[in-house]
Amino acid sequence: MTLSLHPFFVILMLFSVVTGHFLELITLFVIVFIHELGHAGAALMYGVRIRSIQFLPFGGVVEIEDQGRLSAWKEIVIAAAGPLQNGMMILFALLLRLAGWGDGAFLSYVIYGNAMIALFNLLPILPLDGGKILQSAASLFFPYHRTLLWSSRISVGASVIVIICALAPLFQGKGSVQLNLLLIGIFLLYSNWVDYRNLPYRFTRFLMHRESMYTRSRADGELAQPIVADPAKHLDSILRLLKREKYHLIYVMNERGKIIAVLPEQRIISAYFATDRTSWI
Repeated sequence: MTLSLHPFFVILMLFSVVTGHFLELITLFVIVFIHELGHAGAALMYGVRIRSIQFLPFGGVVEIEDQGRLSAWKEIVIAAAGPLQNGMMILFALLLRLAGWGDGAFLSYVIYGNAMIALFNLLPILPLDGGKILQSAASLFFPYHRTLLWSSRISVGASVIVIICALAPLFQGKGSVQLNLLLIGIFLLYSNWVDYRNLPYRFTRFLMHRESMYTRSRADGELAQPIVADPAKHLDSILRLLKREKYHLIYVMNERGKIIAVLPEQRIISAYFATDRTSWI
């Protein structure tokens, strides 16, 4: 696991020294670091390899190597572990302040910083923790393809709204651009657009690791969930109906409603990879 600082973060640190806000920045750096350690610790608990922790000008990113094998609930726990660390730091700072230990103003700043970081990360926008939690939770009820597609589209739209809010004072003649909010909006928009463009690869990775879903369902004695399809239905259309935490059997029916074949999902996936495919977006 490697730790890295984004170049803009280094510039921000140097600027804080000049402006006399170095202590505040270091405090936020420690808060973000503990937040990211929460994600890393939860990932390591599930045996996931941590590639790196990178610090951005307004947060951090833990890059994990899950290879598409993490369940939805494990992803929710890993995403929620970061804000949970902020909650624990707020509680600890409150206890210190009630006991009269430490500098009251500094402890108030610690509480404020943790609250802002936790609330910001819990916004239901990818790639923030709230967006990851919402996407993983939605994948428990909706087909995985649809979950990926719509969570990405909603996040792109929400990122545009953040940028518009940052520019609104300029258009209304009531002030200048909210630079911090604008940078956050641009970062979110760029991240979500890249994620949207990579959806075919994420869905392909999901299909490639479906064998583990069969193994888990068989070990737990779970019933397979049926998918009904007609013989002329395209493979893409069938695979888009797969749910993340369910194993499926595909019932092929003719126009008279008679079942002519029952196929395990592995057969459909194998046929899918054996044919020439077009873009599914």
